Order: sequence, then C-alpha cells, then structure tokens
Amino acid sequence: MTAPWHWNEARVRRALGLEGGGEAPIAGISTDTRALAPGELFVALRGERFDAHAFVQRAGEMGAAGAVVEQGAKGPEGLPLFEVPDTLVALGELARFRREALGVPVVALTGSSGKTTFKELLRAALGVRYRVHATRGNLNNRIGVPLTLLETPDEAGIVVLEMGTNEPGEIAELTRIAEPDAGVVTTVGEAHLERLGSLEGVLDEKLALLAGLRAGGRAFTGDRPAFLPDTARARHPGVRVSGFTPEADAALRGQLEDADAEGRRPFVFGGVRVVPGVPGRHGAELALLALAVAGAFGVPYTEAGRALEATRPTGMRGERRRIGGITLVADCYNANPQSVRAALEVLAALEPGRARIAVLGSMLELGEAGPKLHRELLGEALALPLTAVIAVGLFADAARALEARGVPGRPGGPVLEVAEDAAEAWVRLAPLLEGNELLLLKGSRGVALEEMIPWLEAAHGTPDDDGEGGEG
Repeated sequence: MTAPWHWNEARVRRALGLEGGGEAPIAGISTDTRALAPGELFVALRGERFDAHAFVQRAGEMGAAGAVVEQGAKGPEGLPLFEVPDTLVALGELARFRREALGVPVVALTGSSGKTTFKELLRAALGVRYRVHATRGNLNNRIGVPLTLLETPDEAGIVVLEMGTNEPGEIAELTRIAEPDAGVVTTVGEAHLERLGSLEGVLDEKLALLAGLRAGGRAFTGDRPAFLPDTARARHPGVRVSGFTPEADAALRGQLEDADAEGRRPFVFGGVRVVPGVPGRHGAELALLALAVAGAFGVPYTEAGRALEATRPTGMRGERRRIGGITLVADCYNANPQSVRAALEVLAALEPGRARIAVLGSMLELGEAGPKLHRELLGEALALPLTAVIAVGLFADAARALEARGVPGRPGGPVLEVAEDAAEAWVRLAPLLEGNELLLLKGSRGVALEEMIPWLEAAHGTPDDDGEGGEG
C-alpha cells in the first residue's frame, strides 16, 4: 500500500522555487486563520479589500507550521516564513506541485453558463465507478481551483475542477496549474464582457482550457452556439462535440424528445433513454455531455444515466420549491443572456395550463453591450406565453427604453411591471399572485432577488423544497 502523501518544508520550498528545507511534516495548507489547524502552512493572500499578512501573527499563535508571505513581510519569532514575490502565484505553485504528485486523472470544465450544474452532473456520472473529488460550490477562481487541488485526498480516484473567469488569461493560468487530462467547454455566450470585451474574447478565453491540456488529453465541447464546434475543431483537432444538432459528432449525438410536464427533456443516447433531473434543453445538453465524458473514462451509459436522472441542482441555480400552491424556480445565483433564455424556456415548458410570472433582475458585467442585451432579452420574454414580467434594475431601464421607442407589446401578452430592486419588485408582484402560479426569479447575485423568498413564504405558506430544478 502506498504511503499517504504529505507536505514538508522541503516540498514547500521546491514548489516555490526556494532552496533547502527539512523533512518535518506539514499537516496541510490554509489561506484562512479561521479554519487553520495546528501544523498547517498559512498562505497570506492579498486582495483588493483584504490583506492576510495582518493575520500572520495570529497564524503563529494558532500553531501554524509556517507562513507564505510577500518578500519583506514580518512574522512572529520562531515562525518559519517562505518569502515570495506574490502569494497568489505561490498558492498556484503549491497546487501545481500537489497536482504533479497525484496519480489520478484530472478533468477541468468551463463555460459561460451551467458550469456548476454540469460539475455536479459529471460528479454523479463519474461517481458510479470512481471516488470523485470535485470543486466545492463554485470555488472556481485563482484561489478556489488551487485549494481544490490542495484538498485532494489520497483515496480520490478522479478530480473534477470547475474553472471560471472574468478577465483574459485566467483560464490559461488555471489550466497551467491543473494540467488537466481532459477539458470540457460546455458552451460560450455573452458573459463577463466588461473585461473580456466581446463574444470572441469569451470564446478565446474558454478555449484556452483545451489548449493547455496534458499531452494526449481529451477535449470536449457542447454543440451550441453553432460557431463553437467549428472553432474548437479548427484550433484543437480531435475535440469531441456532443449535442442534439448536426454540429455534434455522430458518435456523441443524442435524440432529443419533447418536454414532459416537469419541463424535462428526455433523450436517447448509446441505446439508453435518460430523463435528466435538470429541466430544459440546456439540462439535456449538460446531461448528454456528462455521459460523453464519463463514457470516455469507462463508465457505462446505463449506470451513468441513472445517476444523472437522480441529480437535482440546488443553491438557487434553478432550484424548484413549493410555497403554498406556488411553484417557485429560484435561479438567483448568476445571469447572462444564455442563462436567462434557458430559464425562460424552462418556465414556459413547465406544467402547461398554469399562470406563469417571470421576475428578471439585472445581468451584470456585460459592459457596453449591457443595455442592448437587456432590451433584447426583455423583448424575448414579452413574446412568451407568460402572465406577467417584472423587470428589475437594468431590465427596468430596458423596459423604459422600449416604451420610449414606442415598441408595442404583444397583444394579449404579459403584463409588464418595472422595479428598481427586490423590495420594489415584491410590491409589484404581490398583487398579481393568486397563489397557484409558476414563478421564476432570475437575476445576478448583485440584484439579490432571493430577498423576495421570505415574503413569498409569509404570504403564501410554508415552503416545501422538492429539490428539483435546473440551472440557467
């Protein structure tokens, strides 16, 4: 049996490009003194609003084995300091060292929407045959990805890493640290345009994952939008594309069925019929992609398919709840054009015959394209068979802009109300509710539409969270 892997001073120094070091074990690596255990190494990160160097003294008092600090920083007497130019870079180098010591595959994934839901689906599909260590929550940035690698237990059979980005070069750096054996780009859309600049910039950033795979690494993408497969194939020959359109590889193309009353889109793939736990076409696309990746790692489609049917997103990513007679779809974690369209599609397909209302909150970080994209999405929502649309924040600005331009609503179409924030949105929404509607709350975290949920519960009954839903 292989001895458990552990850190010691010599390994820390090698990882950081420093010389020397002894063999005394280090219990682990932490970036937070609130969770620091005796014998662990403390990495003092510096951010725009914090500087953990202020807690190096505290780390020493708590029994830290040492601290990684910026050059010239001071610490308590007797606490070994590992001085580096940049502690965030150092955290990545420690994670890269740990990754090189892992004897198991690493799968990395990214995409403009649905990343966390896809990660959970892939975890479930791979979990049929492997002990999976995966990103907790959405810890997918230059802190979260290294910490996920550093926390990998010896008994893990495969690692699944979610990678996010909001600026050029971030995916490339995360990929350099993780050296994935497989990479997955779920989809590409207008997200984080404020720093990525354009849809082309988003595409370049996401496809950097595939460029940084280990030699012989396997690359996968979804088949939408239509330009993604061709671009990925041109840049990365051998990429495998799954989906339901002719753009998908024949071997990874599924047969999509109509939605059921729960908004789920069953499909047939590899002789197996799957009814995904995540509703909507996007839910079926993510489930099929998870099947394709799991299959490449030897997981039978039948077993993986059953695991995907049982997987339900949570944490306000399309989470479905019963509040009295109201069915609430809480999708308040993030919002961009792709995810808003997906959420509206689910709302329109759920339980035919019921009244349905969409509360749409601002899509943030879209830069100069934001006003135009909000107007387009609001127009699409008003063309759907909805009872009402509550436009909040930047969507309220879009509603006023459409009204000023004299853009007519669809005859007999949804009632349109505007609100500046969640509190005003509740004032507009409450009189429209009879207690038996389908209700969507969709917006970016900064809009905090989830603040409306306690008011809904107080007005319409005790929540009964059935755990079903899908992420936009």
